[in-house]
Amino acid sequence: MDMVKKLWPTPFKIAEKNVVSFIVQLVIFLVVCAVVGWLVSILAGVPVLGIIFSLVGALLEIYGFVGIILCVLKFLGLVK
Repeated sequence: MDMVKKLWPTPFKIAEKNVVSFIVQLVIFLVVCAVVGWLVSILAGVPVLGIIFSLVGALLEIYGFVGIILCVLKFLGLVK
């Protein structure tokens, strides 16, 4: 669990059953992933670097998805 806390520190800042902290962390994940994903998609159009930025974009989507799942699990009290 320590490894997960090092990779995704923000979901663990959510207090259990606290809707405000849950919404704030969820919005942070969504907005940051959307903005960075948009920038990566623009850079993926470059012919030579497109493959690298496509991989970075895929990893970013996975990171955001796991972060959102961890936010929900922490909010419900299933993860300590």
